[in-house]
Amino acid sequence: MTNSDPKSNPGEPAELRSFARTRTRGLTARQQDVVDRLSEEVTIGPNVNDGQDAAALFDAKFDDVWIEIGFGGGEHLLWQARNNPEVGLIGCEPFRDGVVRVMTAIDSEKLTNIRLLADDARPLLRSLQPESIGRAFVLFADPWPKKRHHKRRLINPGLADLLARVLKPNAELRVATDIDDYLQAILLTFHLHSSFQWLAERPTDWRHRPDDWPETRYQTKAIREGRSCAYLRYRRI
Repeated sequence: MTNSDPKSNPGEPAELRSFARTRTRGLTARQQDVVDRLSEEVTIGPNVNDGQDAAALFDAKFDDVWIEIGFGGGEHLLWQARNNPEVGLIGCEPFRDGVVRVMTAIDSEKLTNIRLLADDARPLLRSLQPESIGRAFVLFADPWPKKRHHKRRLINPGLADLLARVLKPNAELRVATDIDDYLQAILLTFHLHSSFQWLAERPTDWRHRPDDWPETRYQTKAIREGRSCAYLRYRRI
């Protein structure tokens, strides 16, 4: 896969965006104040130094570093940060509203174990030190339902390669979707990848949400609209 910035790879095509928009409305005075005060402290750019140690992105020393790609409204990211204070979490989300929502929670709750990337996660995955992430989450990525847009789907062999690169041996990858044809594509992608082992042993292992997998507003909406959710867990081998 190529970098999302064509200038960094002259002669190569730009990487297709897996997201359609980055903002919906202006910021309130309170939100702007939070952004002004915290941006330098909690946000990172997509093009960190090659070989960047994920742990070095944090001021404090943590037992492990996890990453969530596309955290949406931030419900899952914040739950993990609150319930795993010994873990540093990198949250990647190009949609500004979600980033500001998480920054506001960081400010009000004085959370110190979150770093935010308000951009495409893939350049960051290329730059991080190999085997520096202990767990990754890709939950309810945009399904791009029209067939002609399937090439924009985030979860594909290229992303699987990037995740295999940054995940530690035996690290866990968690993926969720409520779209049947996307589920089939995801299952095939990781089935064909030599670096991932699906941990499900029975249907209930992926049809029911684990206790440490909090419900998000998107999942609630999917269930309300009658769609079943799949909760996939993989081990990096």
